[in-house]
Amino acid sequence: MSAAGLPPFTVLHVCMGNICRSPMAERLLAFDVRQVGGSDELVHSHSAGTGGWHEGEEMNPPAARQVKARGADPADFAARKLRAEHIDSADLILTATADQSEYVTALRPDAEGRTFVLGEFGRLLAAVDLDTLPPAEGTPLGVQARGEALVVAMDRLRGSAGPQSQDDLDDPWGRGDQTFSRVADEIEATVGPLAAALLAG
Repeated sequence: MSAAGLPPFTVLHVCMGNICRSPMAERLLAFDVRQVGGSDELVHSHSAGTGGWHEGEEMNPPAARQVKARGADPADFAARKLRAEHIDSADLILTATADQSEYVTALRPDAEGRTFVLGEFGRLLAAVDLDTLPPAEGTPLGVQARGEALVVAMDRLRGSAGPQSQDDLDDPWGRGDQTFSRVADEIEATVGPLAAALLAG
């Protein structure tokens, strides 16, 4: 559970520069939440980067194109550097790579149980019995309780097993639209089921 432990259920996405992978994940999860009847008042999706090189910059144009092509909105994005308070207020932290998960837990060791590589989370989510979670009830408190229970179940499921190499998202920066499209597809494969898991029931 986050230090806040209060609605909305907050998902923090982390990559390196916060202009490609984590912004795509931020906006695609927010879109998927709305698609299943939710809102930012129920699930808050935001992002940051382990480095501050691009702080204040907009989303990388090919990343923005992928977000827009999938129906989400890339507007009004500004990159920022990850800070301890972002971690403290997050109920779930999804990183692009295992190295970034280690960075997060080095900053805040108590966040280990709620920090996952995005691909790892998606892989494990399919094995969770969602019927055992509290019902979302379409309320902020209901979604918060369901989300916290989901994170606990996911952490228990992975046990001492670390992420696998294929769980990492490739860094598409400086590469073509085909790579950005593949990475966006991989992000969607996790954030779509996550949105449904948080708001169903």
